[in-house]
Amino acid sequence: MDYYPIKFFQNKRGDYPVQDFIDKQNMKTTSKILHLITALKVRGPYLRMPYAKKITSNIFELRVLGKESVRVFYTNVANTFYVIHAFKKKTQKTPLKEIKIGLERLKQII
Repeated sequence: MDYYPIKFFQNKRGDYPVQDFIDKQNMKTTSKILHLITALKVRGPYLRMPYAKKITSNIFELRVLGKESVRVFYTNVANTFYVIHAFKKKTQKTPLKEIKIGLERLKQII
């Protein structure tokens, strides 16, 4: 079985902000995030609601549901999925600030 390649965004300092975010979560949340990233690796562009949702034309989110809602933004560039941003969701609507971070990181990848 072929899998879709997944890479984590790396900033100019060499840090991996999404991996750092995942490392700071409790075990249950971390497990759910990693499960969805694995689903993305297997299903790729065919991963849909309730697990994934389109945010902008080039940014999608993995939807970690539960006591704590987490969103993990990703994009697809040349058939490689880049995990670019993650945050705890506290409101119904995705905050514009979080979308802007995703768009900035997307520019650095392209």
